[in-house]
Amino acid sequence: MARFMTLSEAVADLVPDGSTLAMEGFTHLIPFAAGHELVRQKRRDLTLIRMTPDLLYDQLIGMGIARKLIFSWGGNPGVGSLHRFRDAVENGWPRPLEIEEHSHAAMANAYDAGAAGLPCAVFRGYFGSDLVQKNANIKFIRCPFTGEELACVPSLRPDVAIIHAQQADREGNVLIEGIVGVQKQAVLAARRALVTVEEVVDALEPGGNSIVLPSWTISAIAVAPGGAKPSYAHGYYSRDNAFYAAWDQISRDRDCYARWMEEHLIDSSPDDFMRPLGQSSLRTEI
Repeated sequence: MARFMTLSEAVADLVPDGSTLAMEGFTHLIPFAAGHELVRQKRRDLTLIRMTPDLLYDQLIGMGIARKLIFSWGGNPGVGSLHRFRDAVENGWPRPLEIEEHSHAAMANAYDAGAAGLPCAVFRGYFGSDLVQKNANIKFIRCPFTGEELACVPSLRPDVAIIHAQQADREGNVLIEGIVGVQKQAVLAARRALVTVEEVVDALEPGGNSIVLPSWTISAIAVAPGGAKPSYAHGYYSRDNAFYAAWDQISRDRDCYARWMEEHLIDSSPDDFMRPLGQSSLRTEI
């Protein structure tokens, strides 16, 4: 059952060094506040999992937190490369980074398989893809019933999943609204799950395109208003497009990146990080 904890307590309790960690949220609800707490607590040797890793994972990789990344596509959406990610792969700075790249379809199926407790995911895919030569975890099997050749990848069963959501009720149930991505599957596949939320309410009122995660699927809930910034939270605040553009220059140079992280994350509180991004009022009408 979900426990209500501070974010620092939850990260300290649920994410030890060496963990396999999935942090999901597609386009919005990216769990930046939780990721920044990993930086403050100086986590090391993590295997990070994420579909479409963007700025958050660039920040974590640049701090030397990750030893491996399992992913499908990585970049700064609408802007360009992830320079800290690229530096780690090409130059081993600040440490070498092992990568395991998949297609989106493979990652989604692997999460589904993990949520179902299965050892692998079987699907149609990877025919004609060069990833087959680059990733030893992509296999092909033949269906015993039809003879069809199918792709097969290991299921994703992270030690910990971290997501951000709009609301939790006082019983520990969580509401996700808008683009839902693979948050549900990541939570169900993980051994432990931490959810940061914008607010706690007396009763959840699910609308269209929403998911309610029952409290028994969640290990801890931490209230973190603005915890998805600079991404957006549907119904609460908009995406900070200017920050995504600014990150391209901040992250290009190692020293510039290190100074920015020191000033805005390591030597600051979550509120200090949100302030220059323009903390908005809590809920807005859609």
